[in-house]
Amino acid sequence: MTSVSVDNQTTAQEAHTDDYSLDRVPRSERKMGWLSITNITFGIATAIFYFQMGSVMALQFGAINALISSAYAIIVAGILGSFIAYFSAKSGMNVNLMSRGGGFGYIGASLTSLIYASNFILYVAFEGLILVAAVYTFFPSIPQWVLIVFFGTIVIPLNWFGIKQLDKLQKWSLPIFFVFLIAAIVFSFLTPSVYEGSFWTYMPAGVEVGGTALLACIGMHHGIMGLTALLASDYTRFLKPKDIKKGSIIIGFVPQFFCFGVMGGLGIWFGVRLGEANPGVYIVTLLGLGGALFTALTQLRINVTNIYSASLSLSNFFENMFRFTPGRRFWVVVAGVLAIILMLGGIVDHLGAVMTFQGVFLLAWAAVLVADALIVKKMLKIGPLYYEARQKYLYKWNPVGTVALIVASVLGTIAALGFMGEFLASTAAFFAAILAAILTVVLAIATKGRYYMRKQPEEVPEEDFIA
Repeated sequence: MTSVSVDNQTTAQEAHTDDYSLDRVPRSERKMGWLSITNITFGIATAIFYFQMGSVMALQFGAINALISSAYAIIVAGILGSFIAYFSAKSGMNVNLMSRGGGFGYIGASLTSLIYASNFILYVAFEGLILVAAVYTFFPSIPQWVLIVFFGTIVIPLNWFGIKQLDKLQKWSLPIFFVFLIAAIVFSFLTPSVYEGSFWTYMPAGVEVGGTALLACIGMHHGIMGLTALLASDYTRFLKPKDIKKGSIIIGFVPQFFCFGVMGGLGIWFGVRLGEANPGVYIVTLLGLGGALFTALTQLRINVTNIYSASLSLSNFFENMFRFTPGRRFWVVVAGVLAIILMLGGIVDHLGAVMTFQGVFLLAWAAVLVADALIVKKMLKIGPLYYEARQKYLYKWNPVGTVALIVASVLGTIAALGFMGEFLASTAAFFAAILAAILTVVLAIATKGRYYMRKQPEEVPEEDFIA
């Protein structure tokens, strides 16, 4: 066997071990059905965080406002998620790799990869602390720092073997999750309600349907919608080609319906019925030790997906910027250790500020990718009709996506902080997304697509074209 063939075989083995974190998934490896991928995305959709969001919105702004906002979140995130899933399945790439040829250039895309990885690491910390609090309720003799280290470390081996391990973990744990969920619902019916009317009629004193209260709920949903829309790309790149059209819509909408509709709706129900916004309190109140086990299961399910996505993004950033490629497993460990440090440092105290910026940035990023694919590439025929991730074919920077994202994120954050009025403060992420989409089209026309490709590759199969 020649040295060239040995090198190629080694590269292929490394890519397979790393779940193709640095290049498109070959068509021969796109073997997963839409049901398996939807099952994996349920890891984030079943997080207790959505209980808490629904409960907080209902108790502060009224159940009907929370329900209307949930419907809005399902529709908008579902549409964005479906498009992102389709582009990912067609190209065999996740959003980090798509960004390179989707308007950012290979260095410009590093900006998105680093912030995306940071978001997932922060979420590992936030979700981990919910789990620590639930367990600490029953075992107060165990120091919290010990629980943080234990639960922060356990997600690392659960991520060691990549996409196939995630599929099995989520598949076998989902029935257990539903058993606990049904038990919580049954016990909530058996527990006297602190509110006498129908839960959806609950409205705090001085609050009305619509107006400021509804905008506040929408603003809270914006903090997570971009993440749920973009997340699916880490898994849909493995989707079978024959499942792309149907699978993209299912994978785009079903997890959104479950996290904002089912989990968020149950959060509204639990919050109003029990008069408590913290699910770490009311789930344990309903199920006792079973509530702590339920919390542990849901938080581990979501954190293995968070760590997986963080490892892919870190792999992309360091390969792009420094040509440092130690492998995805190395970054699984790094992400886990960083999350533990954040938990020990009390990152939960800054949840509001983090979600504000995250909502603006992620929704704007999703808007850039969708506008670039649907309008720039497909309608205007500017730039290539496919995604390219290899540095030798790309410019370092493409102002189309990079400038659009930076300007939209900066102005969106300023709006979110209240400097552009109350309306834009609550709709800052949506404002940033619209602005990002408009700027993407304007800049693509102005630059005439000059910065998309430094030279054209010859071997991109037509089946991988997204436009």
